[in-house]
Amino acid sequence: MYVWLELLNFIIGISFGFFHRGKEDFNGILRNSAIVGIVLGIIFVLSAMYFFPGGVTSDVGFLGVFGIFITIILFVIIFIVGAFVGDWLEGVLKK
Repeated sequence: MYVWLELLNFIIGISFGFFHRGKEDFNGILRNSAIVGIVLGIIFVLSAMYFFPGGVTSDVGFLGVFGIFITIILFVIIFIVGAFVGDWLEGVLKK
């Protein structure tokens, strides 16, 4: 229904990984993308709950507050995957 939030998170993750300094720095990318992913996950989930009740496709709101944390973790995972895809694209395109 509201796939655009997850897609936007993934695209931001790709751009984060692409513009991150240095390639193949997996520990640095993982650490930095986890921090940024948590912040973006909290912002996206809370804004979706406020502006669009039931507004994310990976909504597990029936679990209450625990469901909110699971949704934030899902956003973090999507962002980290996007960051690694962006880093891979940087390595492929810079060769």
